[in-house]
Amino acid sequence: MTDTREILWTPTRERSEQSRMADFTAWVERRTGRSFVDYNDLWDWSVSDLDAFWLAIWDYFDIRSDVAPTTVLAERKMPGAVWCPGTQVNFADQMLRHADTKPDATALIVQSETFGRCELTWAELAVQVASVAANLRAHGVVKGDRVVAILPNTEVSIIACLATASLGAIWSLCAPDMGHVAILDRFQQIEPKVLIAQDGYIHAGVTHDKQGILTEIRRGLPTVETTIIVPVVGEPTDGALAWADQTKTRAELAIEMVDFDHPIWVVYSSGTTGNPKPIVHGHGGILLEGAKQSLHQDIESDDRFCWLTSSGWVMWNAQFVALGQGACVLAYDGAPNHPDMLAVWRSVADERISYLGVGAAYVTVCAKSGIRPRDELELTTLVSVGTTGSPLTSDGYAWIYDAVGADIWLAPISGGTDFCGAFVGGNPMLPVRAGEMQCRLLGNAVRSYDPFGKELFGEVGELVCTEPLPSMPLYFWGDQDGARLHDSYFDTYPDIWRHGDWIEITKEGGSVIYGRSDATINRKGLRMGSSEIYQAVEGLAEIMDSLVVDLEFLGRDSFMPLFVVLAEGVSLTDEVKNRINSSIRASVSARFIPNEIVQIVEVPRTLSGKKLEVPVKKLLLGGDPAKVVNRDSMVNPDSFDVFIDYAATRKLS
Repeated sequence: MTDTREILWTPTRERSEQSRMADFTAWVERRTGRSFVDYNDLWDWSVSDLDAFWLAIWDYFDIRSDVAPTTVLAERKMPGAVWCPGTQVNFADQMLRHADTKPDATALIVQSETFGRCELTWAELAVQVASVAANLRAHGVVKGDRVVAILPNTEVSIIACLATASLGAIWSLCAPDMGHVAILDRFQQIEPKVLIAQDGYIHAGVTHDKQGILTEIRRGLPTVETTIIVPVVGEPTDGALAWADQTKTRAELAIEMVDFDHPIWVVYSSGTTGNPKPIVHGHGGILLEGAKQSLHQDIESDDRFCWLTSSGWVMWNAQFVALGQGACVLAYDGAPNHPDMLAVWRSVADERISYLGVGAAYVTVCAKSGIRPRDELELTTLVSVGTTGSPLTSDGYAWIYDAVGADIWLAPISGGTDFCGAFVGGNPMLPVRAGEMQCRLLGNAVRSYDPFGKELFGEVGELVCTEPLPSMPLYFWGDQDGARLHDSYFDTYPDIWRHGDWIEITKEGGSVIYGRSDATINRKGLRMGSSEIYQAVEGLAEIMDSLVVDLEFLGRDSFMPLFVVLAEGVSLTDEVKNRINSSIRASVSARFIPNEIVQIVEVPRTLSGKKLEVPVKKLLLGGDPAKVVNRDSMVNPDSFDVFIDYAATRKLS
């Protein structure tokens, strides 16, 4: 679709040769007797010989098991692939092995606006996990029971998750800033036995009391037998126990080894309509995917890793990628713009972080704020930056290299909660091109398809995965016949995973994500995802945020309104509209100039930060406002009202 993009960074020979990807490639060559011409050759092997590739990941990363796999992929089909039958593992066992090899090294640093700073060594982490596990067992938790939590991104959530997994029980987590309806929509589906919750938190200097909401949640979860409270604004009541008491029991860590496909946790889709989909992942699949992901993030045991994430986002789970390699993880719990936009960057400098991950939207906000961390702080330890959540624009790439560091390896990733991993992402041995992800990840048979299932190169098509992955969902909780799982991923191309993103695979093997394919813009036969329009519009100083939808009407040309959030003090004058249209004309095409530009206060977003393009589109095409969106899945539910008014006054349906 586009010419080769500008190269912004190229690894030095030393950086390339010392990367884990280089070491893994050489190890595979020795093991197999093969010689790979380049990364694309290695990728081709990894998606064609799945058994050999995933067994290589198992052995290279020394996945601990009582019984090593003799058969890796027993049934090669989607859905319903069968991985490593007869093999037993435990996620917590793999994570906590570092307590044996480096007990005094720092495993976890927490920077919390509510509690301040703390850190745990690997030995201390293992002791607290053992204590909590022993107490959960005393509370009647056995293999298969569900333990749910409403906790921020602190050591408590990490410890509780590992303790739950060590018993073979099943973990599920929501962030404390979610509404009680949204939490109940998730947890009621899986009927938990234990609830662990924090009764309040401080965010941007403001204390939030959640005691009333917790009372509603406890009332709505009748299967809960034990409630454990992390007190902030009160003390445990109504028979609830204190978290601190759960961490003081002297106990040996007793690991319950479980089948490879035994459930480890339940995570949830964005759930913009209907109840959230409760996605179940297995111990073994998450271990293999996480180990492989560490190659693409170049994480080693001496790294210091931070991903700026809410506990309600799947990137909370991704912190275990680094912990699994013995790296030190900084869990950041606080407002990223408090007391100012340099807050996170100060922690990066103070904690000597080597790998920082953030949402792409955070990079945009940093750039618009005018901060230049490299000029204010000592960031010499920071060598890698990752982004995800939405496509990172070329302007975002440029800001990282200009304002953060010229020798940063910038490696955006794109994947999903659905399989707790990435489809496309980074490789420290390859150059970084503006607006482009470097490669398709090993083992991930990612391709771009046209509507008829023809593979595309250099053109935008549907992102599909043509081979199974070990971390794909085991099932959706309660989806007895598998119909909901099938309809979510496999109803478009038979036996092939359709992810719902527009992707372009470049001639070099890189990729560009253009946004959600179900929010496609089709102007006079030219299809495009929304990200290129956002890049053109949001690159203007007057525009803080935007949302665009294409409304297709049978027998008529499409109607494309653009909704914009303006910077403080800016009015939507004809001059501003002309600047927006000129930017779209210059950066995208005159075909994509909007039919109307409308000022709004906020762009509606999901709890994970995604723009609600599809619900807005459905509403403006005549959908029932009560049905097109689940407001409890939104971070700013009131923002949807303006679109209801717009639909009513414009009569677009």
